[in-house]
Amino acid sequence: MVDDCTGAIHPVTSQLTIDECGDGDPAAASERLDLLKDVPLLDESEEAEQLAGLLIANGAVPASAPRDALHIETAAANGVQFIVTWNFKHILNPHLQSRIAETCREAGYIPPVICTPEQLKATEDDS
Repeated sequence: MVDDCTGAIHPVTSQLTIDECGDGDPAAASERLDLLKDVPLLDESEEAEQLAGLLIANGAVPASAPRDALHIETAAANGVQFIVTWNFKHILNPHLQSRIAETCREAGYIPPVICTPEQLKATEDDS
């Protein structure tokens, strides 16, 4: 999610997210992909991919979860303010949050706020 200068939040996605949404049950995948069809895609850069490696090297994301590191690096490299996820294992893990933020800053990026859709919705009117 990107917060524009008016305070409005706009969804964005990545090719990796689209690829993941296309996996699994074909009917469910079709529904997920339909929801994302008009959502702008984030840019991917080789420079930003270095952040994914750094996230793993610093223990912010386990080596067994390189796709999760790629989600974080794509968001950070594109200046995305919020990552909305239900991935509590590696992305929204409270034990890893400070390492993720520190690693993003170390690489020169502002770390995105990582939250669930419910958390974002509940606080949307508070801003």
